[in-house]
Amino acid sequence: MFIAQLRSALCAMLLAALSFSAAADAPNSEYRQIEWIELMPADDLDALLNPPETIDQIADGSAEDSVEGLAGTEDEATKRYLAALESTRVVEEFNNSKIRLPGFVVPLEMKDEFTATEFLLVPFFGACLHLPPPPPNQIVYVTYADGVTLSSYQDAFWLEGTLKVETTASDMGTAAYTLVVDSVAPYSE
Repeated sequence: MFIAQLRSALCAMLLAALSFSAAADAPNSEYRQIEWIELMPADDLDALLNPPETIDQIADGSAEDSVEGLAGTEDEATKRYLAALESTRVVEEFNNSKIRLPGFVVPLEMKDEFTATEFLLVPFFGACLHLPPPPPNQIVYVTYADGVTLSSYQDAFWLEGTLKVETTASDMGTAAYTLVVDSVAPYSE
C-alpha cells in the first residue's frame, strides 16, 4: 500500500508540474516563473520517472511495501530510486534567484485559525498530510509574517520572492529550498 501511495504521490507531483506549467507567464518580469521539476537535478527526476521494475512486484502490505523494506536491496536502479525519493540535492543556479512558483501550503505555524505564517510549499495537494511527502528538493520552506489565509488546504497560491538553497527539517518534511517571500496571490491560470 505504501508503494502504491508513493507512486500516486509522484504521479500527482508530475501532473501538478504539468498543469502548473500551463499557467500564464509571470505578470512581473522581475520574477522568473519556474516549474517544480526544474528544482530537481535531472538524474533525480530521471530516477523517479523510471522506477525499477521490482517496484511493480511488491505486494501491498508486505514487508517490502515501504521505503525501509526496499532499503536493503543490492539493485542499483532501486538504490538510485530510493536516493531520489529522499534527495536534498538542489539546482544551485536557483540560489538567490527571484522566482514565481505555484503550490499548496502545508502549515507549520499559524497566526490564527486560518492564517499560516510558517509553512511548506509543495507541488500537489495532500503532500505531507495524506500522501507520502515529495522529495526534499520538491519542498520549499517559507516564513511569511503577513501570513497566507487558507479557506481550504486545497487552495493553491502563487508565491514570488527570492529562492535560497537552504535545508530545513520539520515534522511535516524536509525542504531543500527556502523562499523569502515578496508577495502571495491565489493561484489562477
